This record gives sequence, structure tokens and C-alpha cells, in this order.
Amino acid sequence: MKTIEALAPDQASLSAASKLTKRSNWPRLERNEQQALIWGECQGSGSNPYRVVVDTGDHGYKCTCPSRKFPCKHTLALMWIAATAPASFAPAQSTPEWVNDWLGRRRKTTPQTAGPVLPGAAAKSIDDALQPDEAAVVEDAAAVERREAAQRKRAQETRSAVSAALDELDQWIADQLRLGLSGFVDASSERCRRIAARLVDLKATALAGRIDEIPSRLMALRSEERPDAAIRELGKLVLLAKAWRSEPDDPELKRLVSTSETREQILANPEARQVESHWEVLGEKIETRRDGLVSHSTWLLDLNSVTPQFALLLDYFPASAGRRSNAFAPGDRFNARLVFYPSRTPLRALVAERIGDVSSGAAWPDFGALKDPLAARASQQDGAPWLTDSPLILPPGAISLDDRGTAWWQAADDPHGIALPIAGAVDQTLLGIDLAAAAALWNGARLDLLAAQSRFGRLDLS
Repeated sequence: MKTIEALAPDQASLSAASKLTKRSNWPRLERNEQQALIWGECQGSGSNPYRVVVDTGDHGYKCTCPSRKFPCKHTLALMWIAATAPASFAPAQSTPEWVNDWLGRRRKTTPQTAGPVLPGAAAKSIDDALQPDEAAVVEDAAAVERREAAQRKRAQETRSAVSAALDELDQWIADQLRLGLSGFVDASSERCRRIAARLVDLKATALAGRIDEIPSRLMALRSEERPDAAIRELGKLVLLAKAWRSEPDDPELKRLVSTSETREQILANPEARQVESHWEVLGEKIETRRDGLVSHSTWLLDLNSVTPQFALLLDYFPASAGRRSNAFAPGDRFNARLVFYPSRTPLRALVAERIGDVSSGAAWPDFGALKDPLAARASQQDGAPWLTDSPLILPPGAISLDDRGTAWWQAADDPHGIALPIAGAVDQTLLGIDLAAAAALWNGARLDLLAAQSRFGRLDLS
């Protein structure tokens, strides 16, 4: 522990590290005793955990977080766990590629040991880091009541602001219909930006972000399809607003309209659905939003389920931060326990615990007859008609082009069977290939392909 004190850049880093030593913060902790290495993945607020590795021989380290402190709190926490709970680290059968990459690029240094505190430098103490904050002292009953009253007041003020935001949204939608859908489609960017800014002012931030994305969804369609798509988008907003007014405390509706729960709240929620299974990474979607954030979606398939079951790991970060390193690659398979956000159709999830190494595999399970791949979405929309993208597994089929160059997925063995248009351009080498199964997202108008199984093996389409 003296070494950790010596390495810490300041007392604040030690205090922050002490809060990260809980096992629930680390989906993965492993060691390689022969190489004197420990490594782990520390889950933050996003879907991609920070990767941390430490050489216990010379105390070299590496973390993928953007901290300017060296070592960062994640590195200190990993060393802290190794010193106080070494049994938390599972013996590794192999060293991950990202650890080997770091080993190949680093230069060995002389082991660092605890030394005297330099004159003028602030003292650093593990004992102090373990002490509760002064602000966390036991409060008397009156103080607790004042704090809870203030929380109730803030919650009521937020609810009132969101209610006012939805009233303005209703009026805005009525104005768009009165002015005509053609005019709305042509001026959707400016009009959506204006109402979105107003919703942010009234604390309906999640709903504002959704409205900000409507123009891009419309522009991705042919011009003749846009008016109908605009009606669908506006209709979903009306239904979402109506549902929130009926159940303003519903977790899913609050998440879609105002703010989402924290990771800690989801993991501590006894009603949150938990699934421990074998998962495959179907693909990922990285999109820069108009509000300056980047959304990073990682789609998973449950390989142990008898029917297609999916999970979405969703992360947001500023576009100015640059692209983050990915915790998973398409095609990866791993065992993990996922905790799902409460919802009518649980989809978004957090990785609570990783079990074992990442591997790769062959074909997906046989999910039985999937003659109508859109049946599951129709069932979901009965309970949550405001849904946007829905993951699905397509039965055997192939990809072809129509006379306008638009790509379509066509069910096999039935020339009159279901056919669905595909968003964006398709690699010409995929045309005509017999696909045993395919995974895609359906937004009500287009398929966004993620992956497929063929006689050539797994095809990454994301």
C-alpha cells in the first residue's frame, strides 16, 4: 500500500481510487503470474469500460481513460484491489491482445518504491482516502428532512417544466400539420432545431435529442417517402407525450423524455432484469448527433436463448473527445451477466460482470421458423409505439438491387415472400449470396444490416 501512496499524483486521486475498489465496478479482473501482470476493465458511465494493465514487477501501467493524472484513479484502484483482495483476479488462460500490444511498445523501468515526501509536496495517505468525506457525516433528523424536502421540490419543479415542454411540443406539432407536411419536410432541420432548443430549456433533454435527429431520418429516405415518414415520427412524439402525462414517474418514459438513470442506480435496482448468458457482438453503430455528442451503440445477441433476444450497450461522449477504444469487436463472443434498464421491452443493458475470455464462434443457434421477421417488432409496438430501431433476425434470404439501384433483402424460396429495403449502399460482393440468417435493425422503413451467416462464414455488415 505504501507503493500506491508513493505513485499517486495527489490525495484526490487516492480518494477517487478508493471509490472504485468495489468488485461491481470491474466486469473483468485477471492476472498472469508468470509475466507479473494484472489487468482489468473498469466500467464507467458508458458502454465501453476503461482497460487497465499494471506490471507488478516495475509498477508500469496503462489505462485507456483520458485522465491527465498519471497514474489515474483506475490504475490506482486496480493496484489497490491487487493488494487487498488478490483473490478477485482470475488466472488468465491467455493474455489479451491489447495487453500484449502494450507490452510490445513499453520500455522496462526500475521498480518504483515509496520514498520520502518531498519538501513542499502534499502528503498522501491511504488511511485518509478511506475516511468518509466530511460532508458525509451523520446528519440529524431535521437535516435529513430538509434535504429530502429539497429533493422533492426539485423533482416537482422538473416535472412541471417537462409538462410545460410537452404542452409546447403539442402546439408545435399542431402548427406543423396546419402548415402542411411538404413545408415541414423541406424546413425540418430549422424547425426541429428550434423546438429542440426550447425543450432543453424546459428540461426535456432526451426528447429534444430525439427531435434533433428527425431531419436526418427523413433525408435518408426517398423524397416521395418523406411525408409519410414525417407523420410516423410526429405521431410517435404525440404518443410518447401522452404516455408520460399518464405515468410521469415511469422509468422508461422519464428516460425517453428527460434524463436517464445512472449506472449505479441501474445496478442497485432490484427490479432490473438480469441475464447471465453467452453473448455475441453483432455489430456497432457510431453516429455524431446534432447536439455535439457521439452515440456509440453495440448490439449483442443472446446465444443461449431459444428465441432471438438482444441487448444494446449504449454510450454517449463529446465529439471533441475523439473516438474511444472499443471494448468489443464484431464477432466477439463472451460470457457475461447483463443488467437491463427497466422497460416494456428491455433492450438497453449494462455489463455487470464479465466471465472468462473473449472467443469467436461459428453459426448462430437455430431459432426455428422465422417466416415473419417483423412480427416481434409489431408485438413490441403494441406496448411501446414510440420505438424507433428494433433488432431482428432475418430468415434465409439474399440481397439484390432493384432497377433504381436500391438494395433489398428478399426471403429465399418464395418470389412473392417478404422483401425489405436496405439503408445505404451495400457491398457489391454481397449481392446474390445465400444468407442462412442475418441480423439487422428495422426503423419502420429501412433495414440497417449488422451481420449475416453464409457458407463463407460470418459476414460483418455493420
